[in-house]
Formats: sequence, C-alpha cells, structure tokens
Amino acid sequence: MSAPGAYQAAAGPSSAPTAPPSYEETVAVNSYHPTPPAPVPGPTTGLMTGPDGKGMNPPAYYTQPVPVPNANAIAVQTVYVQQPISFFDRPVQMCCPSCNKMIVTQLSYNAGALTWLSCGSLCLLGCIAGCCFIPFCVDALQDVDHYCPNCKALLGTYKRL
Repeated sequence: MSAPGAYQAAAGPSSAPTAPPSYEETVAVNSYHPTPPAPVPGPTTGLMTGPDGKGMNPPAYYTQPVPVPNANAIAVQTVYVQQPISFFDRPVQMCCPSCNKMIVTQLSYNAGALTWLSCGSLCLLGCIAGCCFIPFCVDALQDVDHYCPNCKALLGTYKRL
C-alpha cells in the first residue's frame, strides 16, 4: 500500500473550498432580518426537534421577526460653525444668528470712549462755550452697533477705542 501523496485527498470531511459569503452576509445589510440556516443534509421528516429532544410539528404559519434596535447605532449630528465676523463702521452682509436670514446690518451710533476723550480734550483746549460737544455729533468719533433689520437683534459692536 502506498503512502498518500501530495495530490491525494485525505479521508474524512471534504477539504474542498465552499462558495464565499454573499454581499449581504459580508456587509450585514439585512442585519435585522437574518437569513435562515442552511438545510442540514439527511432525511427530512417534517418534524422539528424541540429543546427536550422530542419531535414537534412546525407552526402553521411563520411571522416576520421584529427588528431589534441596534445597540451600537451612532447618531450623526451636523454642526455648522460660522466664522467670527469683524464689525467696522460700515454695514456688513451676514446671516443673522437669531432669524437665520441673509441681511445687511443696520447701524446705530453711540457715544463711546473716543467721543468722551475728544470732548475732554476740546474742553482742555478752551472750547468751553459748547464747541467741546461737537464729537457727539460726528459719527466717525462714536462707537457703532450693528442690528438685524428683520428681528432687531444686536449682532455686534465696533468700538473705536
């Protein structure tokens, strides 16, 4: 009797490769609806074996399995980050964060530090007769507040000093 060679199959279970898994099995697209197990070779009698080893009849009807929520589900949330806007003494076109509309800001001028310093400087120079209040009438010496024309929300302030 000769020893088994490299090309002879050994006795026992078949060592031939089986077909690769399907795409759905690989990717688990239908993970909520598992595929039924492959039939076992052997005699089919129509009886199923119960947990106690005794045979039992199959149910008269089959129902679809209820999908089980995935415990490893990942919630995806999209966050939009708006770049900080630099406010100057001119109107700015932007998206209002309050009403989410595309707007051009309305300006409001208020007395700020530069206005008061200019008034004090003019007062020290001798403009006491009322000329020291001129900086309160000049927009170029005042701080600027930017407002939304739709919802009137304060969007930002430009301080001169």
